[in-house]
Amino acid sequence: MADECLIRAVELGKDYLTAADTFFPVLKDIDFAIAAGEFVAIMGHSGSGKSTLMNVLGCLDTPSRGHYYLAGQDTAALSSDRLAELRNRIIGFVFQGFNLLPRVSIQDNVALPLLYADVVKSERRRRAQAMLERVGLGGYAERLPNQLSGGQQQRVAIARALVSNPQLILADEPTGNLDSQTSEEIMAIFGALNAENGITVVLVTHESDIADYSRRLIRIVDGRIAQDGPTAQILEPVRP
Repeated sequence: MADECLIRAVELGKDYLTAADTFFPVLKDIDFAIAAGEFVAIMGHSGSGKSTLMNVLGCLDTPSRGHYYLAGQDTAALSSDRLAELRNRIIGFVFQGFNLLPRVSIQDNVALPLLYADVVKSERRRRAQAMLERVGLGGYAERLPNQLSGGQQQRVAIARALVSNPQLILADEPTGNLDSQTSEEIMAIFGALNAENGITVVLVTHESDIADYSRRLIRIVDGRIAQDGPTAQILEPVRP
């Protein structure tokens, strides 16, 4: 079944070593699958384990037990180089803090993943410019990040995530540093990428209004999946 899903976690767990030399379980028996083309929100309070889960899904961390399959590949069976190759080929990342290089132009920030992939400079610049135009920043290529608003910087981060033509976007609190109007604009971009281009979107959030843009919601409580189903049903207010 693993190869039928873009993402599948099987009895996945993650422990961290504490200062007292004991292991603290952050993720416990996580089991779910995400098909290509889904738009999924992972929601939970601070400390629930949602960001740890996102790191495992992005192959930035490894599970302590269980299995994580990405595009049919059991990540535990891959070398670090092969895992990095799989991650760079399939996943585009968007973070709350934008993570842009401050002294590098917007265009070169977007092109950075292509530099790591040994794409020639002319092609890097062409593809980066195309992605900037796609997010409405075509005329900003030579500006530095500090010359842009927070919303514009997040658009740059989205363009950078898209420049390698990923199958999957993982977004960790992508609107956490933005005002409500800008948050709506950023979420509209994610929605269009999913609906029009079929890109799978998985985002972590603690905000119900942001989760409401997704079609499926996975709620994490104390490291376990407490709810998994259609977003509209899970977020529907409980009536007396």
